[in-house]
Formats: sequence, structure tokens, C-alpha cells
Amino acid sequence: MRVFCLLLLIAQGGFAQVAVKRSAHLMGGKFEITLAAADSSKANAHIDEVIAEISRIEHLISDWKPESQVSRVNQNAGIAPVKVDREVFELTQRALKLSQITGGAFDISFAAMEKVWKFDGSMTKVPSAQEIRKSVQNVGYQNIVLDSINQTIFLRKSGMKIGFGALGEGYAVDRCRVLMQGKGIRDGLINATGDMTAWGNRPKSRRGWPIGIADPFRPGRVIKKIWLKESVATSGSYEKFAEIDGVRYSHIINPKTGYPATGLISVTVTGPSAEVANGLSTSIMVLGATEAKNLLSNFPGYQALLVTDKGKTIRL
Repeated sequence: MRVFCLLLLIAQGGFAQVAVKRSAHLMGGKFEITLAAADSSKANAHIDEVIAEISRIEHLISDWKPESQVSRVNQNAGIAPVKVDREVFELTQRALKLSQITGGAFDISFAAMEKVWKFDGSMTKVPSAQEIRKSVQNVGYQNIVLDSINQTIFLRKSGMKIGFGALGEGYAVDRCRVLMQGKGIRDGLINATGDMTAWGNRPKSRRGWPIGIADPFRPGRVIKKIWLKESVATSGSYEKFAEIDGVRYSHIINPKTGYPATGLISVTVTGPSAEVANGLSTSIMVLGATEAKNLLSNFPGYQALLVTDKGKTIRL
């Protein structure tokens, strides 16, 4: 694991603290962890705890690790229910509830979707309607059965899979924030490949942590700066897409139809939980601006910044 550290000094509560920033490759992506403590050794020890916690969660819920509990659920699709740990069961419950609220715009069984769309520059034509229909034949949250008494998950159809993707990253950083706050760490920022959770303040500040929301039409620029003291997640199609015959197709696929999401190019959601913010940003990309307000009404404390493919900015 390759890591680096950056030391910063904080004056807080009448004594100096050291903030340590370290990056690590976790859950298939780059995490950046910044924590403040009385000295660098304590800050580094706490960062080690954060990395260990994220790794623990990854080994529970990763659908690309064959020994994980989620992989065992997928391996037994159409065969038998699988008993899982309470936190895996409850994470699945929350994800399934979001699937239900969004009517399948968000669907944790998306992991079974066949990848008929390519976003590496190799696509020269749009997949056929038949290929697209086939790609989603094993997607459908309605076929996920949860047994709270036996704490099991069962996928009714052979070939089904569940996966948490960035939702799992959001859950992991939420857990680590609570863990660190419980140990007296008053200032921290955890960036999970763009989805972030923050508490306290940046060094030499009392406003939170400065975050820039990327301008999807002008690389390297931001459309809004915020001082973060909670969580933020962005979903967008401006960096990863396929262009065929002059038409741009988003890499975010509607799990109900198999077709790329249209209308929005970027959605940023802020609120108390990184897990929820990520689920909402993905859902809104699929649902579109018209239905976004209704969805957010179910989640008090969350706000969204939407950018349409025509360049219009919408604040909800």
C-alpha cells in the first residue's frame, strides 16, 4: 500500500494539534484521510484505525472478493438464503428501501447488469434494443428477500447479484467518522474517491473544510465553493461517457431500462450521511430534475445542486 503524509499545525482549545493527511488505495479507489491529534504519532495511529475499519468493511461487502458475505449471497442466487452479519443485513435493508422509494432508479441488484455499453472509447455503435433488454434481465430489487428473524438475504433468481459500489464507500466513511469522534478526534476529513465526510474544521479555520464542486463544462474550474461540516457526494457523466454519431451517452445506466441516464450531467448532494448522499446523487441522475424534488422531500436535511446537459444550474 502506497501512502503519503502531510503535516499541518492547528491551534485549538488552547493547545497545538497536528493534522496528518494520508492517502491509501481502498475499496478499489483512492481514499484521502486527514485527522488532527495532539501529535503526529497519535494522528497516524488513528489513521491506521480508519484504514483497518475500511478494510474490514470491504471484506464484508465487496462483491469482487469471492470470500465476502455479499459474494456468498450472490453465489447462492436462486439456491438458498445466506446468513450475514447484522451490519451487512442493515446496509442491505437501507439500500433496498432506497430502491423502493426511487421505484428502481436506484437498485442494489444493478451488479447483475451485463455491460453492453463501453466507455473506454471502443464503442462505434449503440447496442441493439435486444441486447439492452437482455442486459437488465437479472436486475430487480423486488426479487431480493430479507429475513430479519434469521438475518438472511436471498436472491430469488439465478444470475442475480447485489453490489454496493460507492454506497459502500459512503457507509465506510460514515462509520469511520463516528469511530473517530468516539475517540475524541474533533477535526477530520475523509475523501472516498470524491465522496466526502467532514467534521470540525480545517487547520486554521473555524468554518469547516473548503470543498469545490467541479464545473462539468469547464475542467479544472468550480461552480460552487462550500465549507463542509457534513457529507457530500457527486454523480456525473462529464468525465466518463461514450460519444457515438455525435451523441453523448452517460456511463450512469438506468437499471430499469438499461439505457444511459439523460438530462442531467452532474448532481451533488450534501447532508448528514455520505451513504445517503451517494445514493441520492445516483438516483437523481437517473430520475432527472423533475422528480428530484419529490425524492428529496423524503430526506430532510439533504440538499442538491443539479447541472443539466444544457448548462442550467438547479438548487434544491
